[in-house]
Amino acid sequence: MEFKRNIIITGGAGFIGSHVVRLFVRKYPDYRIINVDKLTYAGNLANLRDVEGCPNYKFVKADICDFAMMCSLMASENVDGIIHLAAESHVDRSIRDPFTFARTNVMGTLSLLEAARNHWESLPGKYDGKLFYHISTDEVYGALEITDPEGVAPPYSTKASGSHHVAYGSRFFTEEMKYSPHSPYSASKASSDHFVRAFHDTYGMPVVVTNCSNNYGPYQFPEKLIPLFVNNIRNRRPLPVYGRGENVRDWLYVEDHARAIDLIFHKGRIAETYNIGGFNEWKNIDLVRVLIRTVDRLLGRSEDEDSDLITFVEDRKGHDLRYAIDSTKLQRELGWEPSLQFEEGLLKTVRWYLDNQDWLDNVTSGEYQNYYREMYRQP
Repeated sequence: MEFKRNIIITGGAGFIGSHVVRLFVRKYPDYRIINVDKLTYAGNLANLRDVEGCPNYKFVKADICDFAMMCSLMASENVDGIIHLAAESHVDRSIRDPFTFARTNVMGTLSLLEAARNHWESLPGKYDGKLFYHISTDEVYGALEITDPEGVAPPYSTKASGSHHVAYGSRFFTEEMKYSPHSPYSASKASSDHFVRAFHDTYGMPVVVTNCSNNYGPYQFPEKLIPLFVNNIRNRRPLPVYGRGENVRDWLYVEDHARAIDLIFHKGRIAETYNIGGFNEWKNIDLVRVLIRTVDRLLGRSEDEDSDLITFVEDRKGHDLRYAIDSTKLQRELGWEPSLQFEEGLLKTVRWYLDNQDWLDNVTSGEYQNYYREMYRQP
């Protein structure tokens, strides 16, 4: 079958990547979707069982740092688009092992860029109809303060495109903000962002960069706050909260993020940056309390029965106080906005983890790694 487009999605077995793969495979049957994933601890092909048999889907186990492999793949699959999500993304892990983050996030991105450039520049039309779409993070911008700009105690309410937005300050991350990364993770992502833009400025490669806020939803690896705490509440284990839980994050439902990626891939302006946020700022401690009430209610326990599980622990090194994305540009230019209020998305997410305990237990135990390691074992 002749496909209209051949698109590589890196990190497609991961949390956000699996949602993007699923959306593209189902929505565009005339696109060939090539999922490239190394299947590290965070990559799980069980996330994609519902599309693995689709005729327009292909999985390739590969390391994006393997430049020869990336060059071969670009040519053999005649790739005209790359949606680059593969990354090491856990801040705590980056503090313990910054070299792995530099290798994957910086050198892996450079490997992909150069493989794409070599292939596309060898074609008669060169860059016509091509795109390198790089997904980054809001953490590259640094941190915002929690302020009280209107003379009332935060949080205060504002309106953003019809969505209720609880804001903890008057300043937000915009696309024009200067980068100021504070962790090895955010520093590695900032570096990869710069390489992507440099390939546009130097070689004319068509690129787009997006910076998103904290994602939540089904299939998230349970080292992250929401799935970890849902599982711990279910099993009545301690809920480790950094410091006093005063840090503020903006939360974005993962399927809304996937919709934004789809929209930007097809209609975004070349060489532009778009911020993708949920207009949902929450203090960590407030989010944890909502999670406890939600899980307890769904499990038939009395409300707040498990509040005593909250355990304040030593704060993370260099812990940024507040992240808050301004998605106005994306809304104004392309008409995107979040589809779910946070409480609705959170309830949907908690229910998914409670209803899919086999998936959660399998990931928590690490058994999925043994299964897929054997399935894709190198000869």
